[in-house]
Amino acid sequence: MLKSRSGTLLSRRGSGNYRRENQNKNSMKNIWKLLYPDVCPFCGKANAKGPCTDCLKKLSWIKEPMCKKCGKPVGDEQTEYCRDCRERIEDGNCWFDRGRSLWTHRPPVSGSIYQFKFKNRRVYARYYAETMKERLGKQIQKWKVQAILPVPMDKWKKRKRGYNQAEILAEELGKLTGIPVETGLIRKRKTSDAQKSLNRRGRAHNLEGSFQVERKTGLPERVLLIDDIYTTGNTVNEAAKTLKKSGVRRVFFLTISIGQDI
Repeated sequence: MLKSRSGTLLSRRGSGNYRRENQNKNSMKNIWKLLYPDVCPFCGKANAKGPCTDCLKKLSWIKEPMCKKCGKPVGDEQTEYCRDCRERIEDGNCWFDRGRSLWTHRPPVSGSIYQFKFKNRRVYARYYAETMKERLGKQIQKWKVQAILPVPMDKWKKRKRGYNQAEILAEELGKLTGIPVETGLIRKRKTSDAQKSLNRRGRAHNLEGSFQVERKTGLPERVLLIDDIYTTGNTVNEAAKTLKKSGVRRVFFLTISIGQDI
């Protein structure tokens, strides 16, 4: 009888502790919401539903006609490849297989990525990943991706910034798709000069030999590179080159935004 009463008492205590833990968790969530309310990932204004109506109207979604290789918008349907991909193919130096992006790199997307990349708005990664899965999930399945790889930063830049935005985005996409994320498979082994001030050939030369695969066995055959922005494609192409020379068979990529073929 005592055992039974003791057991009942312990059960009630356990139940009470469980309720208190849940209450504490809910309180912490509420405090977090007050300190960091849901905001539009484009304009930063508080909005419980994520992107606000005004910003959604301004988004420039990628659609046909687009480059058959990298997915960059092109001028007309008769144009098969953008200028950068055409030059790479003619030079025999195009290493990635296919790629896609969500939006062209213009406001409000460009401002959103800047906040994500340089102002610690890591929370935006969840929305980007959800949109990638919604819009490009079938494409990812079609590519039969076996592993997701964030484009790496060199250790000095990562230490200075505190995080690699591509890695955060890759982790979020991995959670949503169930595809394993391998953050250490490829690394940046040298610091390159800033890319934004260089032309395509200058960027390509700047990146030569800048990546290294960390293991030689047990590599996935089909991988998906994740980055924030695709401009000329030299970063993705150099990473794909390194991966393929190490034994990876197919390399695809996704980015949040992409430039236009001008």
